[in-house]
Amino acid sequence: MTHLENIKKLFSKNFVENPLLESFEVGKIYLSSGKLVACDPVITNDMQPFTTEFPKGDFSVLLHKERESNCVAYAEIIFSNTDITAWEMAVTAGQNVKDLAEEEIFGYPVESGMGCLMDADTQNSLNELENRLYHSKGADFMGIYEEFFHEYFFDEKGAIDQYAFLKPADEHPGTIFAFETGYGEGFYASYIGYDKDHNPVKIITEFIEIS
Repeated sequence: MTHLENIKKLFSKNFVENPLLESFEVGKIYLSSGKLVACDPVITNDMQPFTTEFPKGDFSVLLHKERESNCVAYAEIIFSNTDITAWEMAVTAGQNVKDLAEEEIFGYPVESGMGCLMDADTQNSLNELENRLYHSKGADFMGIYEEFFHEYFFDEKGAIDQYAFLKPADEHPGTIFAFETGYGEGFYASYIGYDKDHNPVKIITEFIEIS
């Protein structure tokens, strides 16, 4: 079974039925432009948004964990409850799935153990924050993970949770949905479910394939 066929089987309904997965609705993400970016924000903060235009507004976010390991297997954003009639791999500008060999994917690399979903406007806010911190701290700047992300995932008692919603700019409503990626480092693809009018219904990023 290909990745796409497996995604179709798992996520075409409004709920996930698989004894190997545990699903959680964890909050909402705000998209201001509808241009969605998926990346490791520590190493690929210049990642291009997907070519699909998504709706603007607040949308529910779900995490699906592998029960056995308690690791994040899938991250999901839901845009509507319309019936899904087709699934496609998400691509950025210049990518064409016809250029892929069987079982090859387009996606993003993770080296920090963390992935995220965010609007392109929010990505700009994050990059501006990183530049401000770098110029204000100089040699004391420890990198954007230590300066910004770390406190959302760890406190003096240890790990807080496997995900967080972060606002890189007070003046902009955009949120970053950041989370642990599967077993850690890897290269991860996203898949978009469309309705009969080719409007996006949901997007799924896969970190552990559960069949």
